[in-house]
Amino acid sequence: MRFRHVERGGLYFRVADPQRQDPLDGSASATAGGRWNPPGSFAFVYLCGTRDVARGIVLRRFEDDPYGPLDFPPEQRPRLVETDVPRGRFVDVVTDAGCRAAGLPTTYPRDAGGVEVGWGRCRPIGQAAWDQDEPGIACRSTAVMPHDRGEELAWFDRGDQLTALGRQPFDEWFG
Repeated sequence: MRFRHVERGGLYFRVADPQRQDPLDGSASATAGGRWNPPGSFAFVYLCGTRDVARGIVLRRFEDDPYGPLDFPPEQRPRLVETDVPRGRFVDVVTDAGCRAAGLPTTYPRDAGGVEVGWGRCRPIGQAAWDQDEPGIACRSTAVMPHDRGEELAWFDRGDQLTALGRQPFDEWFG
């Protein structure tokens, strides 16, 4: 697959389980799979371009539940980890041209009818990017309103370590 690329790097945010020893370890995504990788495959570390996207990720996790993050004790609420992503050229699923090159609609993360593009359609793109030794995928976020155009970065965990710059308890970053 011939991808378009965008340059990304610098400050990104990871929504992390406070119980997790290494919040920048992507091995859980390799086991469970996600939008860009099937279960039992390769590892991603999913990062948010802004705090607003991180908030959207948390709200989305609880959208079908009768409880929310404030129903947990403070020490069990998601933490925000600031990280420094090395500058590089990432697969472009941000611009309309990048979406087309990846085989996605220009309306991504939704199709022309407003329905969210499923993981089954994204996973082959992630596999192709992995196979081509791409550093990751810069993509429009599914966790914010369509007009907000927030970004996420699916960073391939190929053994290179991301640097954690700091961790913030839920009450300091979410509100």
